[in-house]
Amino acid sequence: MTEATGIVGEFFSLKEDTDAELLTMQCGDFYEFFGEDAEIVSEELDLKVSQKSSHGSSYPMAGVPVDDLTPYLKALVERGYRVAVADQYETDGGHEREIVRVVTPGTLLETSDADAQYLAAVVDGGASGYGLAFADVTTGRFLVADAADGDEALTELYRFDPVEVLPGPEVRTDDDLLGRVRERVDATLTLHETEAFAPKRAAHTVREQFGGETVDRLSVADPAIAAAGAVLSYVEETGAGVLASMTRVQAHHGDEHVTLDATTQRNLELTETMQGDRKGSLFETIDHTETSAGGRLLKEWLQRPQRSIGALETRQQSIAALSSAALARDEIRDALDDAYDLARLASKATHGSADARDLLAVRETLAVLPTLVEIVDSNPDLAASPLAEIVERPNREAARTLRETLADAIVEEPPSTVTQGELFQRGYDAELDEVIDRHEELREWLDTLAEREKRQHGLSHVTVDRNKTDGYYIQVGKSAADGVPDHYEEIKTLKNSKRFTTDELEEKEREVLRLEERRGELEYELFEGLRETVAERAELLQDVGRTLATVDVLASLATHAAENRWIKPDLHRGDRLEIEQGRHPVVEQTTEFVPNDVRLDEQRGFLVVTGPNMSGKSTYMRQVACIVLLAQIGSFVPAKEAEIGLVDGIFTRVGALDELAQGRSTFMVEMSELSNILHTATEDSLVILDEVGRGTATYDGISIAWAATEYLHNEVRAKTLFATHYHELTGLAENLPRVANVHVAADERDGEVTFLRTVRDGPTDRSYGIHVADLAGVPDPVVDRARDVLERLREEKAIEAKGGSSDPVQTVFDLSSGQFRGRANADGGETDGADERIDPEAKAVLDDLAALDVNTTPPIELVTKVQQLQQRLED
Repeated sequence: MTEATGIVGEFFSLKEDTDAELLTMQCGDFYEFFGEDAEIVSEELDLKVSQKSSHGSSYPMAGVPVDDLTPYLKALVERGYRVAVADQYETDGGHEREIVRVVTPGTLLETSDADAQYLAAVVDGGASGYGLAFADVTTGRFLVADAADGDEALTELYRFDPVEVLPGPEVRTDDDLLGRVRERVDATLTLHETEAFAPKRAAHTVREQFGGETVDRLSVADPAIAAAGAVLSYVEETGAGVLASMTRVQAHHGDEHVTLDATTQRNLELTETMQGDRKGSLFETIDHTETSAGGRLLKEWLQRPQRSIGALETRQQSIAALSSAALARDEIRDALDDAYDLARLASKATHGSADARDLLAVRETLAVLPTLVEIVDSNPDLAASPLAEIVERPNREAARTLRETLADAIVEEPPSTVTQGELFQRGYDAELDEVIDRHEELREWLDTLAEREKRQHGLSHVTVDRNKTDGYYIQVGKSAADGVPDHYEEIKTLKNSKRFTTDELEEKEREVLRLEERRGELEYELFEGLRETVAERAELLQDVGRTLATVDVLASLATHAAENRWIKPDLHRGDRLEIEQGRHPVVEQTTEFVPNDVRLDEQRGFLVVTGPNMSGKSTYMRQVACIVLLAQIGSFVPAKEAEIGLVDGIFTRVGALDELAQGRSTFMVEMSELSNILHTATEDSLVILDEVGRGTATYDGISIAWAATEYLHNEVRAKTLFATHYHELTGLAENLPRVANVHVAADERDGEVTFLRTVRDGPTDRSYGIHVADLAGVPDPVVDRARDVLERLREEKAIEAKGGSSDPVQTVFDLSSGQFRGRANADGGETDGADERIDPEAKAVLDDLAALDVNTTPPIELVTKVQQLQQRLED
């Protein structure tokens, strides 16, 4: 094919200069895609494809209007494409085009999603551990963090949930970590230039952005600085233009927050359910925020609970005051309803994409701050609470000055684009006022011209109008056209009229055009200056935005507490965890919930939870974890009373999520999660274990559960709730001093079982599995046969295998003798059952199992040996 020239050739030339998958190039009032790019966007976005000829060849072309580019960009990025944007610039000789930015998931500014849009980098520093950096280009927020190992790095990535991740050089070759990132984090992985991660260059980049003392002040290891430098380099390279909004960098220290690994966040359904839905999550349940920034902050609190008792008590006191001051709380929420997302507006201003309506939104949102101050000051309970100090944190004088500047500048209903003019109010700029005044004088002259011409020349059917072709003209009906004065110059004949112009009209038109051009230039210059003024106040806007978001979250938590009878828990640094009549915060919304108590302390630190399947064991344990988590974000909790010793981490092993696609069985996932808990939990942690060991053979499962219980009790000493259907574990309470049994009660009368949902001390004596099968709709013949087999097992009678109607009944297992009976021979006889009692290899496995000392064998080694024994049996 002949090489393209002209616009198409320019497009392909620019495409060669970018590594983005797609390029869109401004051509006048449209952004165009050509060639294969046009075909891709046509398929992805249902755009119409036309053909563009160039040098004798035809190329596919698809385009969108300049003002409509944003939603198309967003849609393409969400589909995984990196899109380069080339803008058109006017020059003396015509115009030029150049790529001004590359839009990626982590650098997309134009988003309607209220959630944070983090761009992350992760660096493997070897002996120095891992370093991470997180930047939200839509708000300017920037965080760095250390991680001891890959597991901790993965936990932080899951916690921040970035939309794009830049893996460092060593991470790119770590297939295991990258595989787990892809599995747990829904993010685009992007390879950024290796040099950007170099320690010296990265440190220089960080100092340039945040100040010379920043690296030392952050107190993080070199890998975290390398990650931060790479993020800053990437944001600058993609041309997002938001570095100015990144005014501060903060260190995210894990020891300041409760450890919530990825598994626990998923199991407790903090921000989405196990099925991936927002509805039914803890966040969705307690979220009554009025602003998108408030919703982001509430989610952040849930994913990063606090360990500082001072910070938590400050939140508690504010929530208590707001809970009791219902009218003032409603006034606060009404005021917040008028607030926009100041952090994102600041980012748009620094990027240069904020329009007049965005600046009006800044003005309106800044006006919310003094309203909140007035509401808080006028209510004695709120004025005496930490809320008064919270609303006083931003520089109110600077906020008032900026608000007044914007109020004096922008008209109440500005046009949708900043090039249309009519953006500014009278009195804002003297030169602009002169231009507007003269323009209005001319418009008045033009508006009255027709009437003057009628009177002066005795004409009828006269109008004055303007169009792009003829400019201003005087239109006279044909019946009167012959009587026009001599100085009228005819410019067009229509069917029923003629159009004329005059020297005076043309002069006025030229002046009008000059004034309109000058007004457009002047207003755009003034607007750019005003937008720059707002951009220079980015840090102020972020401060005000954080304050409004904090008040929003506190009011939201107070609203939920007041509407759902939640109480303020007593927090302390001891071991005692006591909840009276606790409820699950989500489940109580949809069902008549049966509240339950829990008590854990130094003498009673490990609860073995037994009870029927489907009776509520998992809900009971999850509610304990959720109540502790809520307490450590400063929230009230669903209980009658609660005394909570702060924990440093919450760890869960709940449910069985198969990962067969990754080559990991249910049992392997279960053991991996158990391994993480045994390695990571401390004596100050809360551990929730549900049915550990059920993913393998019964004796293996019991052995693992037993050993894990002893290790958690003796070595880790974490506060633990362990639900199990292995009733053998209940005997541990007699030998391990901190272990106690509780069970979920059931009532059986006349063969009917009722689950009471009530947790009582002591172990359960039955599992009621057959009853659960009946409830689940298992066919009656199966349920009846199961009852018969169970009865025979209890009476230690032989169990017979029932064949078809014509087959003989055969005894398979005789519990009284412990013998397996032989299967029927072809002639109906039996093989020798005694020979099949146990084979030598099975006996050897049993002997090796008996020789294992579960008290001294490390858990992981124990699991490995059990798996080896299991493999020997299978072989």
